[in-house]
Amino acid sequence: MYQIKNFDVDVFLSDYWQKKPMVIKQGFTDFQDPLDEHELAGLALEEHIDSRVISLKTKKWQVAHGPFEDINQHCKGAWSLLVQAVDQSVPEADELMRAFSFIPHWRMTDLMVSFSNKDAGVGPHIDQYDVFIVQGKGSRRWQIGLPGDYESKVPHPDLKQISEFTPIIDEILQPGDIIYIPPHHPHNGVALDYCLNYSIGFRAPSPQEMLSAFSDFSIDNNLFTQRYLDQKIAGRKYPGEIKQQELKQFKDLLHHAIESAQCSQWLAEYLSTNNRLKNNEDESIEAYSVEEITELLANGQTFVREPGIKPIFIESQESENNDFIFYIEGQAFNSPANTREFVQNFLHSAVFSPKDALPNDISLFFTQTLTTLVNSGYWFPE
Repeated sequence: MYQIKNFDVDVFLSDYWQKKPMVIKQGFTDFQDPLDEHELAGLALEEHIDSRVISLKTKKWQVAHGPFEDINQHCKGAWSLLVQAVDQSVPEADELMRAFSFIPHWRMTDLMVSFSNKDAGVGPHIDQYDVFIVQGKGSRRWQIGLPGDYESKVPHPDLKQISEFTPIIDEILQPGDIIYIPPHHPHNGVALDYCLNYSIGFRAPSPQEMLSAFSDFSIDNNLFTQRYLDQKIAGRKYPGEIKQQELKQFKDLLHHAIESAQCSQWLAEYLSTNNRLKNNEDESIEAYSVEEITELLANGQTFVREPGIKPIFIESQESENNDFIFYIEGQAFNSPANTREFVQNFLHSAVFSPKDALPNDISLFFTQTLTTLVNSGYWFPE
């Protein structure tokens, strides 16, 4: 179990989150890497894994994208292997990511793991999202600056960098150290020897991205088809003029869509989607019946959440007595209102073991929910 030490969550959230960078020395004492470089290279061979090698040799940057057949041919000069969404493939990596659950799951994206040789990095750059970086084996020097107007550089079509910056933090991280970097803060990390780094990223959607996705949702579900009405159209001197009241009516139509229950549903679906990796082998899983899951529970069977699963739900209102709805990868799941607290606790735990009998009033409903989750590939009997 990974647990951050020497760290005050309340102080961090009030003084640092999205404001200024922070170094947490020995945030993880006696840190154990959840995987090694050989396992990481093995993931980079798989078809459904997003990976790349970034290298610098004789002052020339190169980027190669996986899946790789022979990764060694790309590891020339100072190089880094970067693999995305490792938390979805390695349970121990998923466990490391959940040490940062003081930030909501809907804000999390994935755990990227990198392995670098001496002097390797990706160059000075700026990210648009928050990130915690945990130092695994080896050491890396990190420099972080303040937001500003920096000259952009594109030394390779797949690599964006910036000009040099003045660091306000200049630290060498050792195993178990953590660094937090807010959006728009320039930073540069250079490996001092062979090292592993774990980057926990947090999504920061833009209005453009959300409007595009909401538009797709409304089209797919044939929503918001009411047209503009102007039964009391105003006369005007110039036919090319749009009246202020007409602008307001158009905006009111859009506002109505945004304030609708359908928009709340879409937003929860949208924020629950982490583009979970799908292995073709999953398609061969045989579905369980409710009766089979009931029997497994009666026999004390333990159920384990698949790595990378981050269920989310909307905070309930005090007067609300509707079904409890939660979302995983854009899919909505319903459970009766009286199961809300029990199901919330179940979703929060990586392992569910029915040591005690389920409460009679929720037993059947919970079993039905668990059956659906198992057959969806999100939980499995251990």
